[in-house]
Amino acid sequence: MSSAILYIHGFISSPQSIKAQQSRAYAQALGIECAVPGLPNTPGATLACVERELQGLLARHTRVGLIGSSLGGFFSTVLAEKYAVPAVLINPAVRPQHLIAHYVGDNFNPYTEEHFQITPAHTRELADMEPLSVTPERYWVLLQSGDETLDYRDAQSYYSACRMTVEQGGDHSFTTYESYLPDIVTFLQLTEK
Repeated sequence: MSSAILYIHGFISSPQSIKAQQSRAYAQALGIECAVPGLPNTPGATLACVERELQGLLARHTRVGLIGSSLGGFFSTVLAEKYAVPAVLINPAVRPQHLIAHYVGDNFNPYTEEHFQITPAHTRELADMEPLSVTPERYWVLLQSGDETLDYRDAQSYYSACRMTVEQGGDHSFTTYESYLPDIVTFLQLTEK
């Protein structure tokens, strides 16, 4: 049996983010492939990129799981529903078209040093991607109430039927993430029982 993780980072982030690096290091120590693609800055291009990555992993491995942070949590949900794979979501964005509407215009990604534009068309792209429903047993949602970027109650409500851990305090980065990695790998069923 071979296993893999597709880690999907958030908006205006990169594969160099702390959680991405922690995920990769933990997976590698277990002999699990961990793909952390650098993502385009716009929704349609991002979905195409992560879908290609997932298809490649599914072709090479017996078991594949998703980890998505923030906007990456939304893309993980889209893929989990389409490909019937498990996903762990960290402070996920819910109905991100509302969040991204605040970024319409010129933007800058400090990780990649790219300048890019968000347009009203991008908000419509995100709205069109939203799954009609979520399959509760596919998800484990990790939330911290101190998230300064997203209201954790939105995800708490949207994923209410799913396994969920809500920690008081913390922030958008989910400060205790690394301590959850053993349980995340177990939930994603990437190791033998």
